[in-house]
Amino acid sequence: MADSLKRAFDLGADTYDRGRRRLIPCFDEFYRAAVEQIPFAPETDFEVLDLGAGTGMLSAFIAFSFPRARITLVDLSDEMLEKARERFGPGGERFQFVARDYADMPFDGQYDAIVSALSIHHLPDETKRAVIRNVFAALRKGGAFINADQVRGETDGIERRDHETWLKRVRELAPPEQDLRHALERMKYDCTATVDAQLGWLREAGFGEVALAYRNLIFAVYSGRK
Repeated sequence: MADSLKRAFDLGADTYDRGRRRLIPCFDEFYRAAVEQIPFAPETDFEVLDLGAGTGMLSAFIAFSFPRARITLVDLSDEMLEKARERFGPGGERFQFVARDYADMPFDGQYDAIVSALSIHHLPDETKRAVIRNVFAALRKGGAFINADQVRGETDGIERRDHETWLKRVRELAPPEQDLRHALERMKYDCTATVDAQLGWLREAGFGEVALAYRNLIFAVYSGRK
């Protein structure tokens, strides 16, 4: 599946950023909620690992909010990371880029914050749990894991209604048809899990202060502290 997923994201790299606000109707609240879970003052010097970083959307918000943070972006798609390199080119050594499937790691180094946006939901549940364990091991004491992601409804009925409402809102915002087509193609690889299941996996891995910070239909932000 990793090869198919890589091809899907490589093909969509050129249009990925363009349609974000229309494909994520709650875009501003969603990304703001993720950044607000980072437990450091704005001028703090700390290390961030961004899993499935894509073109660097979440990393860009973090870099702006925390101007001394150093960020390592990891992604399976070379094309997506190339867009990230273009985005952060003036930032020099503050940004590092790793083309790799993070599901096959444990991670090198230790970090103060590990974040992810719209990526982990592509993984099978057992792989999600393994990634969470690897995240816990790679965090320094007091560090935080923040995941801003798509989630599954608590029942099949809720899942269906949430998805239908999301698609209705997206169509009202009228994204370019190519952008919606690419998004729906990527969604074929979704393996979403409920919020309750994922919070349980964080606790199982050893995280404390596990909490849901934001939820809007198929989108949620949750976190845990080490």
